[in-house]
Amino acid sequence: MREHTVLRVVTKLLIAPIILFALYVQFHGDYSPGGGFQAGVVFAAAIILYALIFGLAEARRAVSPNLLRITGALGALIFAGTGVYAMLRGGNFLDYDYLAHDAIHGQHYGLLLVEFGVGLTVVSVITSIFYVFAGRGRRNDDEQPPGDAR
Repeated sequence: MREHTVLRVVTKLLIAPIILFALYVQFHGDYSPGGGFQAGVVFAAAIILYALIFGLAEARRAVSPNLLRITGALGALIFAGTGVYAMLRGGNFLDYDYLAHDAIHGQHYGLLLVEFGVGLTVVSVITSIFYVFAGRGRRNDDEQPPGDAR
């Protein structure tokens, strides 16, 4: 892709607005359920676009698979932790009313936390799946194929 200068420049211009839109969807989602999944998909699309234009190795340097494992686990932990915290406060799993001093604030905090956890998990899993499928059949530069005497 090095010879496609226009694609590289346009991609550099588009990545920031795509991520900004993902953040908008994420934080607008706290007023109603559903923002986390869509935000995670849009954010992952930005990473995938970067990988398609600049190469998989460059994308893995920017967003490492280890970081994706950590954020995926952290997102699931935030989601489950929100539910467990509500149970410890006397409610049911993910009963947001028990997350704050009144039900209105509890609903707001609960949706914000759960959708953030979902978004973090979704971006991590989708990007990880892309990395695995995009890297299939490729060798590292330092690996030699059998019988190759460089």
